Amino acid sequence: MAFRSTIRPLRPPRRTLIAAPSPNDGPLMTRRADRALPEIPSSRKLWLTTLPIFISIITVSALAIFNYQKASSSIVNATLYALRTSEVGKRELGEQIYFRDTFPWIWGEMNQLHGRINISFGVKGTKGKGMMRFKSVRKTRMGFFETIEWSLEMEDGRKLQLLNEVRDDPFKDTALHAKP
Repeated sequence: MAFRSTIRPLRPPRRTLIAAPSPNDGPLMTRRADRALPEIPSSRKLWLTTLPIFISIITVSALAIFNYQKASSSIVNATLYALRTSEVGKRELGEQIYFRDTFPWIWGEMNQLHGRINISFGVKGTKGKGMMRFKSVRKTRMGFFETIEWSLEMEDGRKLQLLNEVRDDPFKDTALHAKP
């Protein structure tokens, strides 16, 4: 019997209650882990739903940043200024020529490093709206840019050439013009 009384059946240890620390006791330095941890739900479903949203937000943000860089470039500012001072631009668009949209979208390539500029964007004035196109290339590595096309396409479909023989190249004697 003595042998039997020393062997106890396997039972989980009794949990003693410990009072919460009072405000003047200081920090609680130890904590017992005498219970099972809760199950963590699988995060695979969460990843599959949030990853496409994250990628689309990053893509839209990158496109907006690159477009802002194009819209605030000296090329866009110079072409918009030249359109404002153009007789054809004033006649067709009126006064106060500026971007057509609140957030202008600059379409096309603006690669000054490789000598290729081919952009278009919407413009408006007090009389009308249109799409301005500008194309310029640099044929040699250290050469000047040569303007190939500078036109204004009105909403009714008319395409007006802003670069013609009557008016000199508005970019002459600037970094955007090639010497003959």
